[in-house]
Amino acid sequence: MLTGDHTSIRSVLARACARVGLDDTGARIVRCVNNAVYRLERHPIIVRITLTPGLRRRALAAVEAARLLDRHRVPVVQPAQGVPQIVHVEEHVVTFWLRAADTGRTPTVAELARLLRRLHRVPAAGASLPRWDPVTDLRTRIHDARTRGWPDADLDLLARRCDAIEEALATIHYQLPECVIHGDAQVGNLIATPGGAIWCDLDTACVGPREWDLVPVAVRQLRFRPGSSQRGGDQHRQLAEAYGFDVTHWPGFPVLRELRELKLAAVGMPIARDTDARSELRRRLHSIRTGDTTTQWTPYR
Repeated sequence: MLTGDHTSIRSVLARACARVGLDDTGARIVRCVNNAVYRLERHPIIVRITLTPGLRRRALAAVEAARLLDRHRVPVVQPAQGVPQIVHVEEHVVTFWLRAADTGRTPTVAELARLLRRLHRVPAAGASLPRWDPVTDLRTRIHDARTRGWPDADLDLLARRCDAIEEALATIHYQLPECVIHGDAQVGNLIATPGGAIWCDLDTACVGPREWDLVPVAVRQLRFRPGSSQRGGDQHRQLAEAYGFDVTHWPGFPVLRELRELKLAAVGMPIARDTDARSELRRRLHSIRTGDTTTQWTPYR
């Protein structure tokens, strides 16, 4: 099955829903990057389908993370009740989530900072979540892309950068205590509900360094074209002031920035089907290949 083929993924949705007694008639796709995310019309449920074999373990972690955060009163999306949570369809893992009451408002950076502080109070001790292991995650993506025939020159480049990043990570001294982290903390992974913003997209939740949760906003500010992110000025400065720590002034930031940018390139491999997405991926890979830290990127479409 082609992991990026919407027709094939739609078939996975139908089969998974049939197994758990849900009606997929009229389901609409919401997003298709790491996961294919569908909104069911006949039930108040969101369905998430992993697109590559290497992401299967992350689906399991997402369900556990939601339950853990809920126990600690951190606002978070909820697994759907009365439905088996994990369904396997061929190489895909399917999970089912209660659809949050989304007001349509874009959450603010201040809300992101507030939710980060609450999340980061969840203790690492006793959390049955994986430990932060970003390089292994990257290598898994590279392996999955290699099995789908992606050019070896690109994959070898990413593999070499993984080796270099792994060595650099071993030398970093983190300033903040480790805890439960989201792993991809950005406004786009919040939902604005009538009761306030809540966390969603928990696939990357783990136990790790708090600094990593402050990197996505900083890298977006540095790397993406103006207008491709939420309006509101210097979002990184807003986050740093509200959270109380400026990750860009910390000596380990350049390493975590490169790690984040490697992930932002690799995430495009399963979805670079059309000309625009493939062109953007090539731009990102060229930046990594040449050490260019100034070329502006645009989000994958």
